[in-house]
Amino acid sequence: MLSPRTRHRLFRAGFRAVAASGADRWLAPAARGRGLILTFHHVRPEPAAAFAPNALLSITPDFLDRTLSLLAARGFETIGLDHVPERLAEPPGGRPFAVLTFDDGYRDNVEHARPVLARHAAPWTLFVTSDFADGRGRLWWIELERAIARLDTVRLDGLVLPARTDAEKTTAFEATYRSLRAGPEPVLLEEIARLCREAGFAPGEIARDLCLGWDALRDLARDPSVTIGAHTLSHPMLAKHDPAFAEREIAESRARIAAELDRPVRHLSYPVGDPTSAGPREFAMAERLGFATAVTTRPGHLFTVHSRHLHALPRVSVNGLHQTDAALASLISGVPFLAWNRGRRLNVA
Repeated sequence: MLSPRTRHRLFRAGFRAVAASGADRWLAPAARGRGLILTFHHVRPEPAAAFAPNALLSITPDFLDRTLSLLAARGFETIGLDHVPERLAEPPGGRPFAVLTFDDGYRDNVEHARPVLARHAAPWTLFVTSDFADGRGRLWWIELERAIARLDTVRLDGLVLPARTDAEKTTAFEATYRSLRAGPEPVLLEEIARLCREAGFAPGEIARDLCLGWDALRDLARDPSVTIGAHTLSHPMLAKHDPAFAEREIAESRARIAAELDRPVRHLSYPVGDPTSAGPREFAMAERLGFATAVTTRPGHLFTVHSRHLHALPRVSVNGLHQTDAALASLISGVPFLAWNRGRRLNVA
């Protein structure tokens, strides 16, 4: 298995190759499909620290601005998520569309992303995790980063990993993350909670600082350019849990958001969203519960065939480790997904 650092070096080389060959322009009509849904998490101006294993989840406001400008320059129409089903049902032709989605409900989306989006008159969707809005959810990937930043040694399942330098901390994070993600989620949460306590802070406190509370979300929900979607109650990897747990997480999160904001919730984002976290069982569940769409993190553009799979929609992640025009042009062209998806337009298994 390739390390994250090796994978990202390969990504950078691929993006440069696509840009150098001009494939992002001459292959785009065949590769980009009808449109795409972009995924964002944090938007903030601060540069990443030397040890920043979650830096891929954060872009700058300037790069968001460049993203929106390039979409317009390449002929994309930015639309709200509500309009995706009807656009996919229309006959092919016309302008490609782009949808902007932000996961988890971070304060920086309002502080730093919203002004950029407003300048471009761009509609956008914020997917809210109810526990994060309550200020008590477990942003465990950030907890793990902050714990290792404070520790000199990381102990996990018989392993003793040095964590004195930034390089050692990065290696320790990658090893710990990979091991815990492969196992049951309760074990992941328990082990990261233990590391938090060893590092001198309590687990479950980060959401209060990083995420929007209900009052702020009520203010945001009044903005007609913003769609609020559900991102479950507690942000679990749904496929790792039994059906009753998964359905409760989905259904009750929608009910809670609707009650707090006094508006319908029509769209769902599966937490983590890869095949280990959401699959056919969850797709059927979202459809049965009446969501208009549900989005994954499986990479890809949207094609007409997705009109029959509205609860398994792919997205294109805007990655904080690749904030270059070459990477952006490649991603919105759809060309990299020809290789990554082995020529398949549909990836729902």
